[in-house]
Amino acid sequence: MIVASFLFACMGVCVKFAAEFFSTAEIIFYRSVISLLLMFFLVRLRGIPIATPHWRFQLGRSASGFVSLLLYFYALAMLPLATAVTLAYTSPLFLTLYLAWFNKVRLRPGMLGALILGFVGVVLLLHPTFRADQMLGGLIGLGGGMIAGLAYYNVKELGQRGEVEERTVFYFSLFSTVASAIWMSFFEFHRINLHGGLLLLGVAGFGTLAQLTMTRAYKRGRTLMAASLAYSTVIFASIFGMLLWQEALSFGAWLAIALIVASGIVATIFSRANPAEQD
Repeated sequence: MIVASFLFACMGVCVKFAAEFFSTAEIIFYRSVISLLLMFFLVRLRGIPIATPHWRFQLGRSASGFVSLLLYFYALAMLPLATAVTLAYTSPLFLTLYLAWFNKVRLRPGMLGALILGFVGVVLLLHPTFRADQMLGGLIGLGGGMIAGLAYYNVKELGQRGEVEERTVFYFSLFSTVASAIWMSFFEFHRINLHGGLLLLGVAGFGTLAQLTMTRAYKRGRTLMAASLAYSTVIFASIFGMLLWQEALSFGAWLAIALIVASGIVATIFSRANPAEQD
């Protein structure tokens, strides 16, 4: 899980550098199309039918997953790396709210405390630690976490209906490839040189390797321990931010990050959500 967290942070670094040369839609397109090819061969290799009886949930999962990924990549380009990653990890808090709302799950006192703690951290992180020019990026990052929680809720529903995980990832990659290609058509298309190509390859490569190692962690390790260690991505992102961009966060920002991470771990424990199903 620690290796996976390191790889996710590396992907974030590549996204942040690639954003200087490519639009967010282009970055997502190249990441998605590589993932689509890999998942297509995996599905065919394992003899899994591509047709699904749960297309409504697949559509909801794919759409929400694409939008959350789009917002997350925008936030990475606009914010300090550690801040963008932390806002993305508010998704367990929103997932818990969706479970309580849609499935009528009663929130226990410990869960309510975790939610309150987490959203206090969000408020601290958004204000007053953000400069005025970062507020938009902060709201975009928070929106990404909110919609990611909805994507994970749909994944949870698909799992309960017996949907094959490989097929879910395939449809998400397919939707993201098509949607990002359409979105990309509204922007100037940037030619890929060696430097830009390596960055895009890094986004897709690190993201794919992170998915594989994270899945192995959840299959062979304890779910709650792996879920807690997933937040080490914030630590790696903080180190990369300081080394590569000399990003210096205030004490208030670090306190807010600590509150969000702590509440996210508690929320994961109470909701029994499995982040192995994330993108």
